[in-house]
Amino acid sequence: MAPMMRRHWLLVGVCGWVLLILVFISKFINFRMADDYGGRVEMLNWTFPSVKSMKPLQEQLAQKTASQSPASSGGPAEFELSDWHLVTVQRLQLLSRVCKDSSLWNLTHTPLRKFVLDRIFVCDKHKILFCQTPKVGNTQWKKVLIVLNGKFSKVEDIPENVVHHHEINGLPRLSSMSDTEITERLHTYFKFFIVRDPFERLISAFKDKFVKNPRFEPWYKHNIAPAIIRKYRKSHRDSEESAGLHFEDFVRYLGDEAGRQHLDRQFGEHIIHWLTYTELCAPCDISYDVVGHHETLESDAPYILKAAGIADLVSYPTIPPGITSYNRTKVEHYFSGISKRDIRRLYARYQGDFSLFGYNRPDFLLD
Repeated sequence: MAPMMRRHWLLVGVCGWVLLILVFISKFINFRMADDYGGRVEMLNWTFPSVKSMKPLQEQLAQKTASQSPASSGGPAEFELSDWHLVTVQRLQLLSRVCKDSSLWNLTHTPLRKFVLDRIFVCDKHKILFCQTPKVGNTQWKKVLIVLNGKFSKVEDIPENVVHHHEINGLPRLSSMSDTEITERLHTYFKFFIVRDPFERLISAFKDKFVKNPRFEPWYKHNIAPAIIRKYRKSHRDSEESAGLHFEDFVRYLGDEAGRQHLDRQFGEHIIHWLTYTELCAPCDISYDVVGHHETLESDAPYILKAAGIADLVSYPTIPPGITSYNRTKVEHYFSGISKRDIRRLYARYQGDFSLFGYNRPDFLLD
């Protein structure tokens, strides 16, 4: 009997210890979960679906926003604005991942020199930094900042010539500030910029500067175009310069790494309209809060205003229907007749822009 009693009490004792250990572990786990949740709330914002689902999610939400009636209460619904945060997070995740890709390092990193700081406009009153990326609708965002800085009361009142006149538009550049002021703003202000399909952006730059030139900037026609024609038009004759720059000439110039750099030194800052996003805004070297896309601007604009805390102070100008949509037919038209070799060289130049912001490789042009 005695041995049986000892085994009985021994078993009871073991069970008791097991229960105590389980209770202790349970409390420890609960404590760690509470601590992680409370101490890492911001990190939870980064645990959304994988980057691979970014494009379908953007398209789905954009279509949902576009299908809403303009008369619905308060414009875009809270559902779209809150869900658009997922798109923003996924864009930043992709950006971070590509920035770490050593094979693309030379295409995605740039020093924070004065040239980059010249592209960044400052709104101290509302602690906002906006990096200008030409040919993606930047004029409207500059109008928004001009209103926020108090120069005009609403965007509709701003004359077109004032927007781009940096001496009088009331938009200071980050480069105009001291090193200490620059560092403080880069670390504490809300920072954003807008991107667009790289090849569509180049088409827009070509049309705006060499075909239409609506603001009458003679430099492009009289200086840049002739220099590119002389160097890159295959069957060049002096009389052909008067016919203007062809898109094929433009593509050859942009894809010629060594030759282009020599010309660009002559062209100066006029080339900002076709520089890469890396060269303009240093997205791998500055921690931006939002990267908007021209193709989804109808959804991005209200989200950016809300995220920056200015949605009640200013409105983004009305966007004409369909103006921001990607137009493959237009891209195919402009690149028709251009050799695969020249297009591949062009893609190599802008591959960083395609990769950083989730734009599909234009296989229909390259293969």
